[in-house]
Amino acid sequence: MTKTTKIVVASLILALAATGFAQDTTIANDANNNEGLIAIGKGLALGLAALGTGWAQSRIGSSLVGAAAEDSSKLGQLLLVFLLPETLVIFGFLALFLI
Repeated sequence: MTKTTKIVVASLILALAATGFAQDTTIANDANNNEGLIAIGKGLALGLAALGTGWAQSRIGSSLVGAAAEDSSKLGQLLLVFLLPETLVIFGFLALFLI
């Protein structure tokens, strides 16, 4: 891992930890109230799904352009393969309602 990646990961972990411990004093007395952690879980479900989709589509997209340049008759099949990772975001969006 590069130095920049380590800094980004460390700051992300610290930011998530800080938001998890930040509570209102009236809510802190109620042990059953986990609304903040639920919100973090929902955000992670959609955010990580979107990041995974973007990473997958960037790799597939560059390959799609090269394959379409060689043989444009397979563009429909290639476009279907390009859209498959988008289901990850749909599953992440579905997880928002299940959490």
